[in-house]
Amino acid sequence: MVWLVLAGGLLVAELLTLTLVLGLLAGAALVTAGVAALGLPLAGQVAVFGASAAGGYVLVRPFERLHRRSPSLATGTAAMVGRRALVTVAISSSPGRVTIGSESWLARSLIVGLTYDVGTSVVVSSIDGATVVVTPEEL
Repeated sequence: MVWLVLAGGLLVAELLTLTLVLGLLAGAALVTAGVAALGLPLAGQVAVFGASAAGGYVLVRPFERLHRRSPSLATGTAAMVGRRALVTVAISSSPGRVTIGSESWLARSLIVGLTYDVGTSVVVSSIDGATVVVTPEEL
């Protein structure tokens, strides 16, 4: 019964922290609860808990690390950085407009004093509020 309570507590802690380690320990506690129900003495239960926790860590942790290393998906305005845009209203010392995909955005040049004529292809270098900051495509 103690192992089930421990497993439940570790599972709740895992849900609050999302560390994976506590989830592995909760799984080890469940395995240990199963062997405790079969009548294994306390020393054996502790050994099963340690072995199943270590085994879970060795088997699962490499997959978790691989998952964390995979690149995250850029969403929102961050997804526009690096995309090409077409100037629809000339950009000079005052902001102009560009089209990115099917959306029209207010735009200014990253390089002060550089102008872009209508029809020029530019690259989005960053987003500043609701304004796209662009650079020449050849940079």
